[in-house]
Amino acid sequence: MVDDEEFYRSALERILVRVGYLVSTAPNANEALALVSSQPFDLVLADVKMPGQSGLELVRQIREMEPDLPCIVITGQGSQESSLEALRAGAIWYLEKPFDQGHLDVVRHLVELAIERGRLKTENRLLQSQLRSRYRFESIVGSSTALRRMLETVEKVADSESTVLITGESGTGKELVARALHFNSRRADRLFVTVNCGAIPAELLESELFGHVRGAFTNAIAHREGRFALANEGTLFLDEIGDMSPNLQVKLLRVLQDRTFEPVGSSKTIKVNVRVIAATNQDLQQAIRERRFREDLFYRLHVIPIEIPPLRERSEDIPLLVHHFLEAKNQEKGRRVEGITPSALERLCQYAWPGNVRELENLMERLSVLRGEGKIDVEDLPQSLREPPPSQFTAPRVPASGLLFNEVVDRLEADLILQALEHTHWNKNRAAQLLGLNRTTLLEKMKKKGIEGPEWQFRNVHLPFSS
Repeated sequence: MVDDEEFYRSALERILVRVGYLVSTAPNANEALALVSSQPFDLVLADVKMPGQSGLELVRQIREMEPDLPCIVITGQGSQESSLEALRAGAIWYLEKPFDQGHLDVVRHLVELAIERGRLKTENRLLQSQLRSRYRFESIVGSSTALRRMLETVEKVADSESTVLITGESGTGKELVARALHFNSRRADRLFVTVNCGAIPAELLESELFGHVRGAFTNAIAHREGRFALANEGTLFLDEIGDMSPNLQVKLLRVLQDRTFEPVGSSKTIKVNVRVIAATNQDLQQAIRERRFREDLFYRLHVIPIEIPPLRERSEDIPLLVHHFLEAKNQEKGRRVEGITPSALERLCQYAWPGNVRELENLMERLSVLRGEGKIDVEDLPQSLREPPPSQFTAPRVPASGLLFNEVVDRLEADLILQALEHTHWNKNRAAQLLGLNRTTLLEKMKKKGIEGPEWQFRNVHLPFSS
């Protein structure tokens, strides 16, 4: 807090200390610059008119020294011209004296918002080089055909401006793919902002996305910038988009169409340049049929679809992932786990992994901590993984007359697909889950075998063996 008037310095210091902030004060710009040079700060509040160097000159110098350090200027002679001058100098807000109790509450809230904004910008700038390395395409571990096809699509579209919809089961790494898209695009030096639409109550999500003005609703004591404005020129990742309320879907559709929105309680239209990446673990087409998701919004989001295969469909990637996670956890946790025995790795490859890559990563962290050193063996695994899964399939017997292997396998596969479809009343999503397949994989197999609908018949062709 920089002000030549001790009364205002003390008043703001008291109110901010009372709510938990550590506050340093200075009576002039020179002492403020010395403080900023000697230790890290989250925010500077500076009076405009001070003896010697003015508050605006102080803000300009601070912005040169610490580009991510937010500054709020305070003055007793407010005007439109002076407020614009403050913003040009690099301040993020402009406040007027005098302060009564109500104004102090506003200041306290603005301080909270300014620090949060500064923290986000600092984190993004400091982690930039790490993120560029961490989210290279090759950092997504795996060599399976399914994963390589998905990564080929990601690489092709990363530098485009098109909206992307990422689908996949929980734990497959949808946010990892979204970050790879951002940090390999021309927007990589801008903010990557995440919003989990399923974790925020519907009545608060609109304000979270679009911001609000003071007085828009109860407890809206100050203007708040939304995530769309924060992500301007960067990327906004809308996770769990399928959980968004129908009313908010309409407003999101407008932003995608016009790139404009109004904060809650405001009639002012704000224009943004944001690339939107959405993700969901739901079947949005089924949600459309159930009238839970707007079809027009779906097609706005579905410009470039990227489907992440579940781990059970790329079991050949499990050894690579296991060694990758063990190496990472050794570094993070200070352990010396040397690897995993072939028998233990076999158990991991046989497991269905309903929690996908996230479940495997969590297990590797747990095992690295508990084991500490040496090699992970079967005895180290959870009880559910120690025994191989019971076989649910009995291999057919080969008749004495012999058989055509490829033809039999093809017919058996088609028969299993048909059974699953009939069992689920031709609900392809549920049939894919029943077969342990990705929905896209099931559709490709149905197309290849000519299975088009309930009228398709295959059971009149009998397999040349008995089980």
